[in-house]
Amino acid sequence: MLVAPSILSADFGHLARDVAAICEGGCDLVHVDVMDGHFVPNLTIGPVVVEAVAQEANKPLDIHLMVENNTFFVDLFAPLKPEFISFHIEEEKHPHRLIQKIRALGIRPAITLNPHTPIEAIEFLLEEVDMVLLMSVNPGYGGQKFIPSVVEKAQRLKALIEKRNPKCLIEVDGGVNDQNVKELEAAGVDIVVAGSFVYKHPDGIEKAISALK
Repeated sequence: MLVAPSILSADFGHLARDVAAICEGGCDLVHVDVMDGHFVPNLTIGPVVVEAVAQEANKPLDIHLMVENNTFFVDLFAPLKPEFISFHIEEEKHPHRLIQKIRALGIRPAITLNPHTPIEAIEFLLEEVDMVLLMSVNPGYGGQKFIPSVVEKAQRLKALIEKRNPKCLIEVDGGVNDQNVKELEAAGVDIVVAGSFVYKHPDGIEKAISALK
């Protein structure tokens, strides 16, 4: 299992320290939640802060856009050369075009589904993306409780991926911990995002990341 800790749960007063801590603690990706205050009620960080994160991190960035104007934000963050940029299917009128744009920028395109969005919504996009991100909480805030139905959703998505694009990864974000990660792994999930579990673990960041692997 690959682990992508979300810096949304970091101490932003000591962001460089907390980014370095997850990289030294064995993470595989650094998950960056970008929220615009429109698609979701919360407002998070822009390219100036993410550039500082990129400079501190020695692991690739995994940028998750929770925004209304996806194209604008892709252009904003593309110069930082993240590994992935994921966008929500619920907000994008021209997903195929946006996927092509992201790939042309040298970034791996990913697509995100809210908990209520059926996997059929992206069936005919699977051959074009490198990853699908399944939300296991409602997007917008950290620290929410895991929605168990995402396990079945991941199983069904895995079956569809095996038919259409076996190289496509599955990522799950929201309420992931050392208990439900085993179910997710069995369902075919490749990457888990964890914020609160990693940053607030009583035994420290390294033990938390290790527990998810």
